[in-house]
Amino acid sequence: MEPMNSPETADIQSEPAVPLPPSIYVPPPLRDGECYHVFISYSSTDYQWTHSVINQLESCGLQVCYHERDFTPGRTVLENMSDCIQESQKVLLVLSPEFVRSRWCLLEANMSLFRDCLERKPIVPVLLEQGVSVPLHLCHLTYLEANDPDFESKLLKVLCTANQQLQGSTVVPFQPPSIYNGKVLQPLIAVNEEGLSKWDCGQFSDMEVPDQLRLIIEDHDKYRKAVRMINSVSQNKVWLRQLWLRVLIYITGLIFFLISVAFFIFPTFLLIDVYSLTRKYPILLLVLTISSFFCVPLGLLIQMGLWKKNDEKYTLREMQKAICQANIILCEDKVLMGCRSNSKIYLVYFSLDGCKREFAETFSEQACAEDMFQRALTFFSSGYACCLAKRHFPFPQPGSTGHLEGGVCFCQYVSQQLSTEQWE
Repeated sequence: MEPMNSPETADIQSEPAVPLPPSIYVPPPLRDGECYHVFISYSSTDYQWTHSVINQLESCGLQVCYHERDFTPGRTVLENMSDCIQESQKVLLVLSPEFVRSRWCLLEANMSLFRDCLERKPIVPVLLEQGVSVPLHLCHLTYLEANDPDFESKLLKVLCTANQQLQGSTVVPFQPPSIYNGKVLQPLIAVNEEGLSKWDCGQFSDMEVPDQLRLIIEDHDKYRKAVRMINSVSQNKVWLRQLWLRVLIYITGLIFFLISVAFFIFPTFLLIDVYSLTRKYPILLLVLTISSFFCVPLGLLIQMGLWKKNDEKYTLREMQKAICQANIILCEDKVLMGCRSNSKIYLVYFSLDGCKREFAETFSEQACAEDMFQRALTFFSSGYACCLAKRHFPFPQPGSTGHLEGGVCFCQYVSQQLSTEQWE
């Protein structure tokens, strides 16, 4: 998604810095079946800002539709939204974090209901603040920024321009990766984020597929399987590193050690006949001996090993390994995951088709291209997804053009990483 300065809106960018008087913009006439010039969809948390804009638009003669006033009571939200979009010339979306989390999810999850009308209606996304994770299906659209000094003038010009004169500004059904390739999706946040210890890994919900992925991943069981692979790290890799378990092991070993010392060294003081007792209960001697010479040393070794390795790095490394395995499943649907903390998973939409062909050509003589590609996913896909999500790579932009327009593709990333480290 790009600011409103693409070729089809270049004339907007060339406007003078001083906003033009609103009076020069004349609302286009409403045609048959049209009741409004624009339908505005926004989150209730953005009510104050949105209604100030609505007042400005209506003062210029534009007919504005919004849910508090114009939805018909007794009908569902989906029915109201569908009819209001049908009856409006354009659709304006006020993009904020809360809107993306709530109202857009409602729209995207029911895209089939709106597809016919959205294909014929220009969409005007307004970015209310920087850092908003733009929904995948809006990434290819030009947008207006609310903090732009010329925002009001630009918005009026778009809304007062006839639909047939606006090019490339309609939402279309899900497209091939030529439009969306390399786009960042909303990250997954651990359900146990609050109170999550640094030595434990986050747990992520595998009950419901996020709305942003429902139209991308056809087989939802793939997503659930991938998330379960990540969640298994906590049970299979990290449980011995829990603080309470460390303390329990150490204290238990210490208690057995002290009892053993007292039993063997100070039997007279304890008024215990060691010889008779061990003949009667030989298993007791075995337990005490094991506790003295096995439990305590084992507890000390575990503790020393935990001191030697940093808990947070260990957990993160295990999560990254699991995510790389999950990427082998998800990459078929052009989705990659990555993590740099134990509570957040980054998601990117990226097609690996071009990179996979590159591997096939590079390793064609060795007849192991598929194996090499799988190994690359296993070791590097998590790191690549993080770099792509953050738009920052730990090396200069490659001089050659890769398979991602304007960015670093996966095979370029692997090549750069192999120049500094080895596959394990």
